[in-house]
Amino acid sequence: MLYYLFEYLESHYELPGSGLFQFLTFRSALAGTISILFTLLIGKRVIGALQKFQIKETVRDLGLEGQKSKEGTPTMGGIIIIIATLIPVLLMAQLHNIYIIILVVTLLWMGFIGGLDDYLKVKKNNKKGVKGIIKMAGQVALGIFVGSVFYFHSDITVRSYADYQPQNQEIVIDQPLDQKATITTIPFVKNNQFDYKSLISWISPNAYQYTYLVFIPIIFFILAAVSNGANLTDGLDGLAVGSSVIVLVVLGVFIWVSGNLQFADYLNIMYIPNIGEITIFLSAFLGSLIGFLWFNSYPASVFMGDIGSLTVGAVISVITVLVRKELLLPLLCGVFFIQTSSVLLQVGYFKYTRAKFGIGQRIFKMTPLHHHFQLIGLHESKITIRFWIFGIICAILSIITLKLR
Repeated sequence: MLYYLFEYLESHYELPGSGLFQFLTFRSALAGTISILFTLLIGKRVIGALQKFQIKETVRDLGLEGQKSKEGTPTMGGIIIIIATLIPVLLMAQLHNIYIIILVVTLLWMGFIGGLDDYLKVKKNNKKGVKGIIKMAGQVALGIFVGSVFYFHSDITVRSYADYQPQNQEIVIDQPLDQKATITTIPFVKNNQFDYKSLISWISPNAYQYTYLVFIPIIFFILAAVSNGANLTDGLDGLAVGSSVIVLVVLGVFIWVSGNLQFADYLNIMYIPNIGEITIFLSAFLGSLIGFLWFNSYPASVFMGDIGSLTVGAVISVITVLVRKELLLPLLCGVFFIQTSSVLLQVGYFKYTRAKFGIGQRIFKMTPLHHHFQLIGLHESKITIRFWIFGIICAILSIITLKLR
């Protein structure tokens, strides 16, 4: 809203300083600052309100050290993240930008699903929360929305260069052309572009017209995988929030270079018009997570709950898709990936050994993986920091993919 106000003031009254709001860096910095300060200012009040309404964590006894001390800690703190993100975005962003619209819808939609899940668990004493099929349906609906808008909306394009020859001239020049495309980036590969239409175009020459039948389910799978991975990771104080901050910093780098023509040309990467506006949303989202970490670090005064973890994972996945780096997710979100993999391996191996030997066996003492390390005697703060270090290593390797091919 402030963006449009100062745009009007500059164009009609030439108000000194109003031109600052045309600069992406200024608006991003302001959005991040507002978000952090807002989170720190309202954090205690929201925590107090959660305590007042008895929205507290109930802990199932798993025999973990320090587990019972978490009983009664306020949960659903993810609402702080959502509000502290939404306000700066509404103030600073170009609200007509399609990328901003997609991310705001993602934030609110997954916040609603996660919030409903928390509410049923805490207030209705329903340990399972929202039924799995309903939660999945909500994620499918969001996946269809994001995939459809990405595929069909005319403002979501990439820029290539086409041969262009003016009339009555013999010189052929490169003419920039913004075009719809379902191409993405394959990490560590030379000429690293992959087009989703190749998954279906082999059927017949005109089959590429139905690429959306493959593309949209892939988007849903990515969204569900990352959001549930973030949810599994949210088991120790500060673990999911800190890991998400590291991922978002890397995504900020990708957005900045992909949305800047000079950087994209220098790095020989895909240029994505209008995507730079996402930095406003990302700065606000990053600021809210950093501010929330103030209260969520050990010993936590508040937990995110599903309203936070599902939303954080969904936003990360959607940003990654929009910047066309989704194939990098297993590395970029390495912490989420190993947490999810540990659960899948544990369940799969247990079922396999039970079917073959009659007795199920385990790979880890407990999953997700952070619980395994708790059971072997590591303090949760040490586990959290070591996971952060692993996340930083994954982040560095992800950035290296910009040039290492």
